[in-house]
Amino acid sequence: MYASFHLSRKSISIVKGELQKAVLLEMRQIQWRKQHRHAISLVRLTATVSGTHLRRKTINRSTNFSLGNQKVEKRMGCRQSLQSSEVFKVRTIYINEPLKNVFCTNTISTTKYSKWSFLPRYLYLQFSKAANAFFLFITILQQIPDVSPVGKYTTLLPLLVILAISGIKEIVEDYKRHMADKVVNSKTTEVFRQNSWHVIKWKEVNVGDIVKTLNGEFLPADMILISSSEPQAMCYVATANLDGETNLKIRQALFETAGTQKEEQLVNLAGKIECEGPHRQFNNFVGTLYLRGKSPVSVGPDQMLLRGTQLKNTLWIIGIVIYTGFETKLMQNAVKSPLKRSKVEKVTNLQILVLLLLLFLMSAVSCVGALIWNKIYLENIWYMGNNDNPSHNFVFDLVVFIILYHNLVPISLLLTLETVKFIQAQFINWDEDMHYDQNNLYAMARTSNLNEELGQVKYLFSDKTGTLTCNSMTFKKCTIAGVIYGYFHLLRSQSNFFFQCSITSCRSSFCEFNDPKLLENFENGHPSAEYINEFLTLLCVCHTVIPERHGNDILYQASSPDEAALVKGAKKLGFVFTTRTPYSVTIEVMTEMHTFEILNILEFSSNRKRMSIIVRTPAGHLRLYCKGADTVILERLSKDSLFVEDTLKHLEYFATEGLRTLCVAYTDLTEKEYQDWLEKYQRASAVLQDRIQKLEECYEIIEKEFLLLGATAIEDRLQAKVPETISTLLRANIKIWVLTGDKQETAVNIAFSCKLISGTTPRIYLNASSFEATQQIIDYNCGDLGNLLGKENDLALIIDGETLKYALRFEIQRKFLDLALSCRAVLCCRLSPLQKAEIVDLVKKREGAITLAVGDGANDVGMIRMAHVGVGISGNEGMQATNNSDYSIAQFRYLEKLLLVHGTWNYFRVTKCILYCFYKNVVLYIIGLWFSFFNGFSGQIIFEHWCISLYNVIFTSLPPLTLGIFEKCCSQKSLLEYPQLYTVSQTGEVFNTKVFWIQCMDALIHSFILFWFPMKMLEHDMIFQRGYSTDYLFLGNFIYTYVVVTVCLKAGLETTSWNTFSHVAVWGSIISWMVFFSVYSYFWPIFSLAPEMTGQINMALICPHFWLGLLLVPTTCLIQNFFWKSIRNTYNRGLLEEIRELESRKDRILEHTDIFEKR
Repeated sequence: MYASFHLSRKSISIVKGELQKAVLLEMRQIQWRKQHRHAISLVRLTATVSGTHLRRKTINRSTNFSLGNQKVEKRMGCRQSLQSSEVFKVRTIYINEPLKNVFCTNTISTTKYSKWSFLPRYLYLQFSKAANAFFLFITILQQIPDVSPVGKYTTLLPLLVILAISGIKEIVEDYKRHMADKVVNSKTTEVFRQNSWHVIKWKEVNVGDIVKTLNGEFLPADMILISSSEPQAMCYVATANLDGETNLKIRQALFETAGTQKEEQLVNLAGKIECEGPHRQFNNFVGTLYLRGKSPVSVGPDQMLLRGTQLKNTLWIIGIVIYTGFETKLMQNAVKSPLKRSKVEKVTNLQILVLLLLLFLMSAVSCVGALIWNKIYLENIWYMGNNDNPSHNFVFDLVVFIILYHNLVPISLLLTLETVKFIQAQFINWDEDMHYDQNNLYAMARTSNLNEELGQVKYLFSDKTGTLTCNSMTFKKCTIAGVIYGYFHLLRSQSNFFFQCSITSCRSSFCEFNDPKLLENFENGHPSAEYINEFLTLLCVCHTVIPERHGNDILYQASSPDEAALVKGAKKLGFVFTTRTPYSVTIEVMTEMHTFEILNILEFSSNRKRMSIIVRTPAGHLRLYCKGADTVILERLSKDSLFVEDTLKHLEYFATEGLRTLCVAYTDLTEKEYQDWLEKYQRASAVLQDRIQKLEECYEIIEKEFLLLGATAIEDRLQAKVPETISTLLRANIKIWVLTGDKQETAVNIAFSCKLISGTTPRIYLNASSFEATQQIIDYNCGDLGNLLGKENDLALIIDGETLKYALRFEIQRKFLDLALSCRAVLCCRLSPLQKAEIVDLVKKREGAITLAVGDGANDVGMIRMAHVGVGISGNEGMQATNNSDYSIAQFRYLEKLLLVHGTWNYFRVTKCILYCFYKNVVLYIIGLWFSFFNGFSGQIIFEHWCISLYNVIFTSLPPLTLGIFEKCCSQKSLLEYPQLYTVSQTGEVFNTKVFWIQCMDALIHSFILFWFPMKMLEHDMIFQRGYSTDYLFLGNFIYTYVVVTVCLKAGLETTSWNTFSHVAVWGSIISWMVFFSVYSYFWPIFSLAPEMTGQINMALICPHFWLGLLLVPTTCLIQNFFWKSIRNTYNRGLLEEIRELESRKDRILEHTDIFEKR
């Protein structure tokens, strides 16, 4: 009986729990929708009611964000449920009271479409293309009875095929995104609910939930750390998905919650958290924890665990969820997927609109002609019936002529381009030159819509870590007590090797510091032995590196690759950093363990250019260790410091080798000196305003009277051929900006290593801590440039994220961009992911030039999506950059071929394909206008119905395909050897409004010749055998044959790289028409089709005028094009024509130098 009662209670508890869960979920959804609508209304009201108290309040709440940033963010379409920094300044989260926490769900979506939005958004995308919208209009008109002279379905069926093919492609691409989101949302985590732990999916996590995460797992939402399995309630997290840094970060729970670990303690946990609303700043968080019966405790970034970070070296952690879904900092930095269109497509759309206006004008002129003709002739033509027939009215005729001329806009263009671009994308995917053997990674075109855009890139925005570098640095040399150590002859003989790397070389022991003389001096009692001991001890102690144990091996995670390289170098020399806690560092020196108590860490900053640590040594002495740039260390040396002159000489030598250098020094402190300073430090730490400035002033007090120990030299490893690739891209007139989240010094050194800037390049540093200071320094530098402002100068601009925040404000945004565009190289450091996207958006909108962004980490996703072309590098920081890119490659060096070869080829191919498609349609269908002058503007067509329909489908379908797939402006070797050729496609000389209308005028002249020459030849009737006489269709077959021959030969004239497919396309298309003409003339009466075509082939073949016209008419049309092309290649040659001549000459008399001397 007791068991039965217990079972019943358990069942009731389960039912009650499920019911409560369902009710809670429904209430959350209802209240969230209400709150969301209220937030939207508040934002709209704020945007529209100028000068009201509500607007002032909202603006005051968002003082941390500049007006310029807000405008950029709005244009970028950031996917955020709420602009919480403007709508919710403070939020309250109740612990263990789920009904009171009503916020957004934890479900995320990165797809472009949903089940409900696909059809409207896809149709909007398709019919925003002028051609598709026009053909939809024509399709509707053709359904009106007795209106269309060419049938009801001649436009509808091709349009449906095009929409179906494009729709299937969009569905497949978006389905992959949907499945990726489903994988993320379906991940599981442990949540404490109903007094016990439950495993739920990520999408079911709510604000206020207590979540438990195990080692190696990713965090499902933004949380406040309560407790962990480690001493002092610490945990280690990897933030590569957020900021691109591969080092581990330390987070530590508050003392008040560190002991809350067991279920009983979690059940009794009660209180609330008041914190700021969601925003995008990773390193900023302000909150207060109110625990029942305890005093309020402040919560900061050290307790913050962000979604997307991975728990490392910690068995488990427990945290309280504060932000979910799109309110997490990771998603706040996400950028909505834009609908990208190429510049060529935009120009084409604009010209189609103009062509449509011309079409309507032609139709209107034809209608006026019909009215005039009817008024003059109709009353005298008795066989036309009643003169009062109302069918001849202006609107009716206008519709007829619109349908008659509508093929001026080639409907086949859309399908042809889809096919061409798809095959171009496959060429990129199959390219063995962009195949990375070590990881078996091929380049991948994730979209084919932007192939030609690769040939027009003007600005390249690159991440640094993992994109330009291998994420690996090596301790190469050092100088200690005036003695230099390191293998110099190896470095000099292998200098090229050391600036390039691969996975194998990065792991090679050959790359490490290896000079036995150092240890010999240390062990044999050399006079510098004590200095060596202190030098290596400093390398082991003065850093923020975190050791990660894997069995007996120790891996080091560092915020700076420099620090990791120094610690690894010391380890190889027998000084092993083994353990770190918040308050101590333990090192092993020749099998002996030494523990240093950490008293204070004086953090590194771009202004200070140094980092110090105050420790209590194992002997109980107070000592300050410092390492930093030589300029800041040398000026703080004591008069008693030795070896200064020798060290300076060694530093100069290291610099000539391209190595990164740091000076290291120390000073001993007395107890009184330290205690006096500590009081000042504690006061500065409590200041709310200008805290950083106060702390740095405090650091200055104690960082003095240093004793110099020596200096280190570190080699920064670049990916293979990065300097060569950057040099080539610069020669191609591509401007390169480096946008990184790393320190300023690191970025500058990388720029030196990859040859983006040289030692003689003047540098402009923009480092300011306020808007006024930023404005002042920008105004000063703009004034200093004078007339050179706005022109490219041999300057380098370096700016950090804090200064950029002010520089992007509306008031000085234009001046900042003018200054940046006046520099040959721009380095932006310490940027957030959204700031990277803002920079790209700013240049894109201001310059109107094509931008390309390349990166390898999740922190690069924003700028990859924002740029015209996004390139992801498949690196060590996950696949998020690749998954959000338009093109993916394995190494930075592959950009050279992707842009200079595939980009240039694709641009020439696509533009020639577009121009040719318009040309051939104008040639044929303008003839209908000329014929109208002879048929009384009746709307009568001169060609047979099916011949018109098959013109684009069969007889002229192959030439544009071969031009779009196989055409080459010049060889791959020439494009790589002469990067200046890229400027031809980059500047848009090949395809623009002027070129488009010149091509259309050329087609207009050809159509005039093609109609009037045969018309004059057959002006007088001819009598054939069996009494047949010529009629309009006989003339139409003449003209149609000449049109097919002319447009096919025109394709041959446009072809610069003939191959088998080119010959098949040109000659095969002509033959296909002649074969069809012959067969079609015998269809009737076998088939009830085209009786009027019976015997037409026989009449044409025996007519001497046909053969004479076949020779003269196409020749007359194309002779002008042939002579113009010859004149241009002879007397008005550019670099491209020079290179083509160079390729065509087997003796290769013309050399590179001769070409550029002529230019």
